Amino acid sequence: MLSVTGLESGYGRARVLFGVSLEVEPGQLVCVMGRNGVGKTTLLNTIMGVLPATAGSVSFDGRDVTRLKSHERVRLGMGYVPQGHQCFPQLSVLGNLLVTVEAAKQPRSAVDEALDVFPALKPLLKRSAGHLSGGQQQQLAMARALVTRPGMLILDEPTEGIQPSIILEIEAAIEQLHGSGMAVLLVEQYLDIALRLADTFVILDAGQVVRTGVAEDLQQEEVRRLLAV
Repeated sequence: MLSVTGLESGYGRARVLFGVSLEVEPGQLVCVMGRNGVGKTTLLNTIMGVLPATAGSVSFDGRDVTRLKSHERVRLGMGYVPQGHQCFPQLSVLGNLLVTVEAAKQPRSAVDEALDVFPALKPLLKRSAGHLSGGQQQQLAMARALVTRPGMLILDEPTEGIQPSIILEIEAAIEQLHGSGMAVLLVEQYLDIALRLADTFVILDAGQVVRTGVAEDLQQEEVRRLLAV
């Protein structure tokens, strides 16, 4: 599904990623973890083409997408939810979904499918997105990614700064999508959520992969030390 090989990237002359490699198999949920500032967001932005790769490659469904623009990767089936609950604040919840579904050239039924995953948005369809809570905006951002009908969903800390009740709803939605067979690449700060959701994990430190394993390995003391602040 997704193959990242020897990926390097950064900002100007400051290199952040140093030869990162990882795999996401069809239907698999891979959790990327690590302390703040180790390159997790840079990794996702490079995978999605927001940042250019200076070395290495990104392949999706057997196709090299390393030089493709972000919107071209979305059209191939890569759904991305970056940090920041991104939405069009002046539009209604429904307007946000319709603009996205039209841009992605998907049928209106894709909106209904996304709302089935996030039913809490249904009574809010007429509300301006700018008047939603942070947790509701995060659900809307994820729903916007879903209306593109991705083959894989890439999520950058979807539970960051969210109230506990909505964290549970977001976790349930990710579990539902994973259970339906969707591949997920998830950056997650909470170890307990990673333990419950992940099939495998990758830990970054200083822009390099320092540990990989199956979810159960996250309980090992060595792994917890790598994640300790």
